[in-house]
Amino acid sequence: MDIAKPHIINLPKYLDQRGNLSFIEEFKQIPFKIERAYWIYDVPGGEHRGGHAYRENEEFIVALSGSFDVEVDDGREKRCFSLKRSYYGLYVPKGVWREMTDFSTNSLALVLASTPYTPEDYIRDYDEFKRYKR
Repeated sequence: MDIAKPHIINLPKYLDQRGNLSFIEEFKQIPFKIERAYWIYDVPGGEHRGGHAYRENEEFIVALSGSFDVEVDDGREKRCFSLKRSYYGLYVPKGVWREMTDFSTNSLALVLASTPYTPEDYIRDYDEFKRYKR
């Protein structure tokens, strides 16, 4: 698992006529211990979420319902990942700017984080982020 760059991680998927099941375990599907979980929902059309980077926190983002895009910038390369299924997610290492866009109606984003909420860990200004990456 390349933990230096944002990338999609496929999750186990068990198909059943009664409904499907997927799961996430720390240090197995994702390369960190889960210290925090949060979810984003009821995002109005046209709104963006995120728009920041972390100095230490790593994240794993899953579209549990609906779809959205995650735009990432590691200071050298910008990429966009479309999340639209609950059996894979996006690993975002520390030091990567990310913004979530194009939320579908009734979308639900689950975010697993490697650190507790720490306001000082956030880089919220893009110019500061560019200086940080130099």
